[in-house]
Amino acid sequence: MISEQNTMTGEPGSARKGWFTVAEAAQYLEVSRPTVFRWMKRGLLSFYKVGGSTRFTREGLDALVEKTTGQKEAEAAVGRCAACGHGVLVEGRLQSTGRLYFHPQQTRFWVFAESLVPTTARVCVACGHVQLHVDATKLTRLVPQNGST
Repeated sequence: MISEQNTMTGEPGSARKGWFTVAEAAQYLEVSRPTVFRWMKRGLLSFYKVGGSTRFTREGLDALVEKTTGQKEAEAAVGRCAACGHGVLVEGRLQSTGRLYFHPQQTRFWVFAESLVPTTARVCVACGHVQLHVDATKLTRLVPQNGST
């Protein structure tokens, strides 16, 4: 049985101390205990052995959660600063001896297009953070899908 819960936060007892037991981790992630053990065995979930007990940190549990960004959310994020969230970005390009391009490390074997993807830069007027952007459509055509080359 899971230890008493904090009535203020709803967290299990030992989670308040920064450590989660297997049962508390399963409850926190809303999965079964066998799923937690399977993720541990596959190396997907970081854990610590404390004596004979297995413990998890909140950061380790949160790192397991993977977010997939939808197209609409990605388009909305392009217009905001990744550092401070400010909505005014000045677009330009980085200056070098030529144009700045991104070249994927691994590309599809047969591609009838140049594998260099033009890169643009946007600078936040509030904090000065520089964000680089590439043509995602062209990049998608170049990068192998599902491990194929």
